[in-house]
Amino acid sequence: MNQRLKNTLPTLAIMLGASVWGVIWYPMRMLAALGLSGTAASATTSAAACLFVLALRRHAIRTVSWHWLLAALAFAAGVTNIGFVWGAIHGQVMRVLLLFYLTPAWTAVFAHFILHERLTRSGVALAGLSLAGAMTMLWSPELGMPLPANLAEWAGLMAGMGFAMSNVLIVKICRVLPDMKAEMRTATIFGGAAIVAAFATLFEAMPTPPAASQMGTVVFIVIGLGVVLASNNMLVQVGLAKVPANRASIIMLFELVVTALSAWAFAGEVPGPREWAGGACIVVACVLSSWVHRDRAPVGPLEALQPIDPADPLKEPSGDASAKKKSQRAMV
Repeated sequence: MNQRLKNTLPTLAIMLGASVWGVIWYPMRMLAALGLSGTAASATTSAAACLFVLALRRHAIRTVSWHWLLAALAFAAGVTNIGFVWGAIHGQVMRVLLLFYLTPAWTAVFAHFILHERLTRSGVALAGLSLAGAMTMLWSPELGMPLPANLAEWAGLMAGMGFAMSNVLIVKICRVLPDMKAEMRTATIFGGAAIVAAFATLFEAMPTPPAASQMGTVVFIVIGLGVVLASNNMLVQVGLAKVPANRASIIMLFELVVTALSAWAFAGEVPGPREWAGGACIVVACVLSSWVHRDRAPVGPLEALQPIDPADPLKEPSGDASAKKKSQRAMV
């Protein structure tokens, strides 16, 4: 029973993380209602998350060394964060999230040019299936071309591209900077999100600031979201260290279920037949992508996020990547 529980906990950690991401849009809308714009909310919550990670895992800061890839990761993470938050605040949450999940298409392209992975027929087919799902969801006789209908949906699409680029860059960073701790990649992601969002606030109309009587509530939500996001990220990484990458990426699709339920419960948004059909194509593409890449040797986006065991900072991450390193050392 203890062994079964031990095997189940990592899966539950990933599902919990997906659940948090599936409802995080609602407190962001609360901040917007209180007078904090989407870009400002993204900047402040990301800054709080970054500071929390740096304070909690400060011993890992010494493993960071400058490389242009870190700046690229920070920018890609910033585009991801601000696109998702702004889109979820101003658009229909489920449609924004489905456009966000077009990652198989963008990942195949980015990995080809950045990681020099051969663009296989299966990769092209999966990318086509994802895009077909998006076209099914977006097509309407009245609107003509199957393109995002508003800025919120374009933001969700850009966020998905940024997320795919972030995953590819994490793989690249793991190869170029193998000694850098996973916590510092997390801090880089949140730090980049804070900087990009803060810069974006300079180009938007100044909203009515929160009233003085509501400032305490705003600060509480911002700090709370920062701590939750950072803790959730590290919790999920613990789960990713114990679960095979292909299975973990399928478990993460639980976010779509939670988002659909939360959007229905909190915002009264009910997906129509086209959203369900298009979303089904996108989900199937994600599942098949995990299955197709199950035997690949290089470190994948989820494997790249394997953290150092909090209980033993000197212990290597578990999983196939660690086993291969040990095997290589034994051969030498």
